Amino acid sequence: MSWSDLLMPNYSTPSVTFVKGSGTELFDKDGKRYLDFLCGIAVTGLGHSHPRIADAISEQANTLLHVSNLFITEPQLEVAATLDRLISAGNGQSGKILFQNSGAEANEAALKLARKYQGLGKHGVVSAYKSFHGRTMATLAATGQPEKHAPFMPLPEGFKHAEWNNLDSFEEAIDQTTGAILVEPIQGEGGVNIAEPDFLQGLRELCDKKGLLLIVDEIQTGLGRTGEWFGFHHAGIQPDIVTMAKGMANGVPIGAVWAVSAVAEAFQPGDHGSTFAGQPLATSAARETLKVLEEIKAPMLAKTKGEEMIAAITKIEGVDSVRGLGLLLGVEIEKESLEHGDSRDLAKACLSEGLVVNAVTPTALRLAPPLTISSEEIIEGADILQKVLLMRGKSAS
Repeated sequence: MSWSDLLMPNYSTPSVTFVKGSGTELFDKDGKRYLDFLCGIAVTGLGHSHPRIADAISEQANTLLHVSNLFITEPQLEVAATLDRLISAGNGQSGKILFQNSGAEANEAALKLARKYQGLGKHGVVSAYKSFHGRTMATLAATGQPEKHAPFMPLPEGFKHAEWNNLDSFEEAIDQTTGAILVEPIQGEGGVNIAEPDFLQGLRELCDKKGLLLIVDEIQTGLGRTGEWFGFHHAGIQPDIVTMAKGMANGVPIGAVWAVSAVAEAFQPGDHGSTFAGQPLATSAARETLKVLEEIKAPMLAKTKGEEMIAAITKIEGVDSVRGLGLLLGVEIEKESLEHGDSRDLAKACLSEGLVVNAVTPTALRLAPPLTISSEEIIEGADILQKVLLMRGKSAS
């Protein structure tokens, strides 16, 4: 049987079957080696098959796998304490954690928390055009990409969208039903678009003035990837709610919502739940992941390696510019190099040459390699991209 006989076709045809990974390397079923500059979309920040994460998962699987959220487990409490400490760094305002199983679930829970806190009649949320917040019905409605809405209308009401990095546009979108603003520090799926610090600072002031909650979606940007523990730290602001997921457990599904204590207390027994959220296997993986991230000083590592990667990629003939922070980068390709296709064709060509990247806009590639990537791997990946662009240039001529 082929994959199409077994799996729903909600993803395009997969061209590679990966069977093994180690660090920045992936290997397919034929033994071919690839450099992974995508990390499962900013997930495996410590690289594939990290031995300490693998040992933590194995030990926990042989100790205690599941008991439900009617009870507490030790890894759960340790992860919650660490996340609160990292989020609160620099502002001293502690909060509380709600575990979930994914980024979409974390954002969904954050939206419910905001509604519960604000009360009836203040259910509205303003988010940005080009944003991406998930695939559940509410997080899809929050996502500022109308083309993704069309097949699933009608979506839940109360969601409006405003222009990215435009405070006036956000203020104009607020009405008497608005209870929260939801933004990413960097729009990952939207094209690796950075929120200007004064934009985030202005949103904080706007929320304070209007009595709104500021929800920051750190699903893709959190836990060191941008050169700070969280993307909002670049702007020096204090969100009311923070969501996170991708990099938390180096590949084991987990998500979390952090909220300042006054907001967190809005959830009472029975208001929200999840059978598997925060279960011991996931939180033990997250506990060890967070330990390693702190030991290697992940934010500084991402900043240093990001600078190396920007320097290497910028030199490539056919690259117009590189944007982003740390190791979440968007590579804008010159129009001449995309004359006979778009960035999706370029990503496929890179894959055939042993480099995993993805198209994030029709003219840009996204790079989100492991934070542990070596300088040699950065150069090797840049050389592959240069080779592909040169080959496409020759074939076009």
